[in-house]
Amino acid sequence: MAGICDGRVVIITGAGGGIGREHALAFSREGARLVVNDIGGARDGSGSDTGPAQQVADEIVALGGEAVANTDDISTWDGAERIVAQAIATYGTLHVLVNNAGILRDRMMVNMTESEWDAVIKVHLKGTFAPAHHAAAYWRDQSKAGTPVDARIINTSSSSGIYGNVGQSNYGAAKAGIAAFTVITSQELGRYGVTVNAIAPTALTRMTEDLGLAALSKRRAASTSSTRATSARWWSTWAARRAGTSPAGSSRSTAAASASTRAGWPARRSSGRPGGRPARSPRSSPTWSARPPATPTRWATGRRSRPAGACSLWGCPARRLRLARSMAPHC
Repeated sequence: MAGICDGRVVIITGAGGGIGREHALAFSREGARLVVNDIGGARDGSGSDTGPAQQVADEIVALGGEAVANTDDISTWDGAERIVAQAIATYGTLHVLVNNAGILRDRMMVNMTESEWDAVIKVHLKGTFAPAHHAAAYWRDQSKAGTPVDARIINTSSSSGIYGNVGQSNYGAAKAGIAAFTVITSQELGRYGVTVNAIAPTALTRMTEDLGLAALSKRRAASTSSTRATSARWWSTWAARRAGTSPAGSSRSTAAASASTRAGWPARRSSGRPGGRPARSPRSSPTWSARPPATPTRWATGRRSRPAGACSLWGCPARRLRLARSMAPHC
């Protein structure tokens, strides 16, 4: 049986490990042809290594899939342009962009240096904008030329950008910016046949393993390594469902089913909908379904009155607190 992303050409940034690697494997299992991007740097963005991206590409090829490695720096204009050009030159087209690359340089705001702020904003925010720009320009040209376009951009936000997290003012600001960027670009690109969505994953990966998630995961699984794979794989499954070709609600892969041509999931409020109308999906992440009520809610009557447009995620204050705690530490 053909996979839900059969024949789709997908770029995944930061795919040398963690959630990005699981994205790549999930898309490959569903029949996608991949450009696996990773600069191969340390968690703080320093250094570079061609190994991680090539290893994942080789793993996919060994499993019978199609993949090429790319080690361009997607936080630079030319690097982002080259990765899009490589996908088109290698496979003849491009259908899906998954913006996943990121780094951490955590510090209390009063101790944070200018370089620590700039590096995180550059990789996360510009590293989302630059590839999206070049991919969208390609899709716009196709649309204007009369070629049908059914494309997807899947961005990666974080609960640090929604709820905040001490010591991550740079990271949280970038992730909040990505979510706003997602809402706006979904409104701009819908006319060209492009949907834009965002996820806010929590997973035990290299980025989060020393932030407290390891202790939590050990209580939930006998092996930390299996937990790392499982938690990252869940979000990859979501993204796959957004990008794939099966009806929405399929139990197949989540980054690979968000790129589906048959599903055609519209960009949601967590990702904005073309035309700007808010919407909620039963499978949407808390990302942009989560926004606080516009006006204070009264609780004395025991019956809450939610302002129009406010998501049910923002129920009672106690539930908000439980949700925030359950997502900490944030990835």
